[in-house]
Amino acid sequence: MTYKIPREVLEVLDRMSEKDFSAYLVGGCVRDVLRGVEPKDWDITTDATPEEIQKIFNNTFYENNFGTVGVVTDSKKPSLKIIEITPHRTEARYTDKRHPDIVNFTDKLEDDLKRRDFTVNAIAMSVSPAVYSYSEETRMGAKEKGEVGSELVEIVDLFNGQEDLKQKILRCVGNPEDRFEEDALRMLRAVRFSAELDFKIEKNTALAIKEKANLIKIVSKERIRDEFTKIILSNKPHNYINKLQGLGLLKCIIPELEEGLNVTQNKEHIYAVWEHNLRALGHAVEKNFSLEIRMASLFHDVGKPRAKRGEGPDSIFYNHEVIGARMTAQVLSRLRYPKKFIEKVVLLVRWHLFFSDTEIITLSAVRRLIRNVGPENIWDLMKVRFCDRIGMGRPKEEPYRLRKYESMVEEALRDPLNVSSLKIDGEKIMKVAKIEPSPKVGYILHALLEEILDDPLLNTEEYLKKRTTELAKLSSEEIQKMGESGKKKKEEEEAKKVGEIRKKYGVR
Repeated sequence: MTYKIPREVLEVLDRMSEKDFSAYLVGGCVRDVLRGVEPKDWDITTDATPEEIQKIFNNTFYENNFGTVGVVTDSKKPSLKIIEITPHRTEARYTDKRHPDIVNFTDKLEDDLKRRDFTVNAIAMSVSPAVYSYSEETRMGAKEKGEVGSELVEIVDLFNGQEDLKQKILRCVGNPEDRFEEDALRMLRAVRFSAELDFKIEKNTALAIKEKANLIKIVSKERIRDEFTKIILSNKPHNYINKLQGLGLLKCIIPELEEGLNVTQNKEHIYAVWEHNLRALGHAVEKNFSLEIRMASLFHDVGKPRAKRGEGPDSIFYNHEVIGARMTAQVLSRLRYPKKFIEKVVLLVRWHLFFSDTEIITLSAVRRLIRNVGPENIWDLMKVRFCDRIGMGRPKEEPYRLRKYESMVEEALRDPLNVSSLKIDGEKIMKVAKIEPSPKVGYILHALLEEILDDPLLNTEEYLKKRTTELAKLSSEEIQKMGESGKKKKEEEEAKKVGEIRKKYGVR
């Protein structure tokens, strides 16, 4: 067999060999090469010191306490711009349960491999100098293709990692409790690797995670966020959220999700809140939806346990979308997600509870929904809603209903949704009504908008000027009351219709 190793990596190994230093590919890149998967990163371990490494290569940087030197290549591939070379090292004492207090460089590869996390990540690979002793034509051909025959490769596997790769098992190097005491993030990484590689976590490793789960609280929220995100972006994250819960990790990082365990719903839901949320996430994955939609699908009903009133088929979950949005904001902020990401997910959770019953919902209600979430988010909101529906155990959305609702959204997007969409603005209102700048101008604008939301055909400059003249004769208080009255009346009508649907779904 042959191993695919990029030209740039082979050149780095070549330079190290020319200077009489050992150089081994190590870690995730070896794991992936052996699996026939193209690695995202390439790491090399060596018996050279950081200073010796920097003397070999022209363009390097060394900005850490662990000896890792970044070698900048001229690769056109973004993923290969940097190749990291780290001296063999030993580590001691992990006060913060994440980073070693003491790092010592060593000339023994064995010392370096035994400090690593999992057996499948503790395999090293070296390429024989024979690769570089061919004729120039053969040498460059092999390096360009990046294909190296197995007879020219040495694999160092001290912990039976190749067998674990074959059996698809994730097992700690040595004593798992020691590995997690050294670096508590490894527990979360175990679940993440399990999700990405579709590997089973070995029994003793899993037992050690359960025993040491509380240590994850010490790890920085940013690192937890990164691992959790990778789990959500994996092919079956709903299964591994279950795994996080079973191992005792979820309650330490996102206890809010566990509140849905065994919380039954009403007759419209055949699943408890916990399973419903995971099934909604599963549908988002099936459709290959974005991270924001996956996250919103997972959290959309997180507020139900706190909102629940009553038991059995008549239980209700009053304002659970509002409570859930607040909880989602707290969780994502705690995990240090970016502000814009949080705002988007919270918005989708807050407004997920609209209904796609095309026989009841009105076009004006759709316009108001779009006004609440923004035209740029309405289609993502619909995706969350469909995930919610499938998570209830409902059949796939009927093609006609889906097309009809999509047409209502598209039609509503063509209509005015806010005062800036009106065919009249504040300056024209002051000119037509012959009034000075004042709150009255705003009251007139919003009174006009309420009329246009009901009947977009009235959004003409001629009609709005005529209506402005009529409204201007009234006092500010009367116009304000009129706008509020019209809005209230419309909201009452919408609430009555939507109330029938909410009753059907067991909410208020």
